[in-house]
Amino acid sequence: TLCMKIKLLILLLSINLFASSYGELLFNGNCITCHSTNELNKSAPTIIEIQKIYKSSFPLKKDFIHYMSTWVLNPNKETSLMDDAIEKYKLMPMLGYDKETLEEISSYLYDLTN
Repeated sequence: TLCMKIKLLILLLSINLFASSYGELLFNGNCITCHSTNELNKSAPTIIEIQKIYKSSFPLKKDFIHYMSTWVLNPNKETSLMDDAIEKYKLMPMLGYDKETLEEISSYLYDLTN
């Protein structure tokens, strides 16, 4: 119905007011629970720490996105660049997100500025 379409449009517009990108919305809805954006570590390294280490290894955005989304899809100690974080926090659990969602989040993380 027209009323339902208007409500959906309002919802979509309001979401855009609070998040500058779909990746940001996904990150804030899923990842921030464990990965804070400031220096206060919760139960995992901050996203700034992760971005710094992985961007230095994968400076091209397409490589960063590919590696991060593949790794988070199936976390693996052998392919991690953050052994110290695994020692401190343990290995990230498998979360069950699809590859496209992880690519959106990884793209947002690559572009994130401190």
